[in-house]
Amino acid sequence: MDLEPHLPEQDMNGDPEIMRRAIKLAWNAAMEHQSGGPFGCVIMRGDQIVAEGWNEVLESGDPTAHAEVVAIRKACAALGTHDLSGCTVYTTGEPCPMCYGACWWARVDHIFFASNHDDAHDFGSFDDRPILEALRQPAERRPLGATELCREEMLEVWRAFAALPDRPHY
Repeated sequence: MDLEPHLPEQDMNGDPEIMRRAIKLAWNAAMEHQSGGPFGCVIMRGDQIVAEGWNEVLESGDPTAHAEVVAIRKACAALGTHDLSGCTVYTTGEPCPMCYGACWWARVDHIFFASNHDDAHDFGSFDDRPILEALRQPAERRPLGATELCREEMLEVWRAFAALPDRPHY
């Protein structure tokens, strides 16, 4: 994956009106629907809104229903693809590790965020820092343990997958 920013220089400041729309979604999620924390997300392709989402963790009982994940799922459904190249994410909070990973895997071009990890901690007791620190550790030293099991059996599946002449690439 190309690690250089994809947006033209003039677009690196983003569109404040789109961010304000994401902020309104965050307000609605937290204050009106009380579906989750104050997080909203808008995904754009060019000057068109592809999808929107807000935090639905409490409403859905799904800990992965963060605004970015909700919006990515809707964008992929709307566009009929898992590849959101050419899209820009506007989100009200600096993405947590899960949401950053989702944006990465979806191949969005850029992320704009309105508040950072420290703001989420200071105002809402959301603390991504332990997760970020844990990910820097080898698997066996992470607070949430992770142990390799049945690797040789899984490698058989990987080898068969790698040998498929028309295997999917994503």
